[in-house]
Amino acid sequence: MNEQSVVLVKPDGVKRGLVGKIISRFEEAGLKLVAMKMIWVDEDHVGKHYSDDPANLKVMGDKTLETYAKYGKDANETLGTDDPEKIGAMIRKWNMEFLSSGPVLAIILEGVHAVSTVRKIVGSTLPYSAEPGSIRGTYSIDSPALANEKMRSVRNLIHASGNVEEAEFEVKLWFHENEIYAYKRVDEEVMFD
Repeated sequence: MNEQSVVLVKPDGVKRGLVGKIISRFEEAGLKLVAMKMIWVDEDHVGKHYSDDPANLKVMGDKTLETYAKYGKDANETLGTDDPEKIGAMIRKWNMEFLSSGPVLAIILEGVHAVSTVRKIVGSTLPYSAEPGSIRGTYSIDSPALANEKMRSVRNLIHASGNVEEAEFEVKLWFHENEIYAYKRVDEEVMFD
C-alpha cells in the first residue's frame, strides 16, 4: 500500500508563487516529502516525460476532438487536421514547450495509496472541471477550449503520476537514487501503526 508519486509544479504554479500552498496540501494529508528539487528542464528531458506512443497521442487527440465537438468547432479549421494522432502530437509539443518554459519543482511524495491520494488532492486535469477544494479547482480556471484556440497546453499548475507504473517510471526519470530520502515523520506512528 505504501507508494511513491511524482508531482511536478509546472512553470505557471512556480511563477504564480503557489509552491508553498501546493506542498502544504500534500503534507497536511499525511503524505511524506521524500525528494524535491527545482529544475529548468530542456525539451529533450520533457520529451521522455510526455510519451510519443501513438496510442497515447490518439487518446489526447480524441479528447481534443471531443472538446471541439462540445463547442461546435471544427478542428480542421483551427488545427489543420482532424486526425487524432496528429492532434495528439501537437498537444505533446505544446506540453513539452510549456514544461520547459520555466522552472519546475519536482517532488516525490510517499504514503499509503499515494498515487490516488495525490490525484484527488490535485483534481481533474482540466481545471474548469476540477473539484472545488482541489489544487486545480482552487487556483486555476483554464480550459481546453481556450488552450486549443491559443494553440498551447492547458495551464493546470501541476502534474501528478497517473498510476503506480507511471510513478515508478517518473521517479527514475526525474530523480537520482541519492536524491530520495527515507525517514519517519512524527505522525506516521499515529496514522499507520
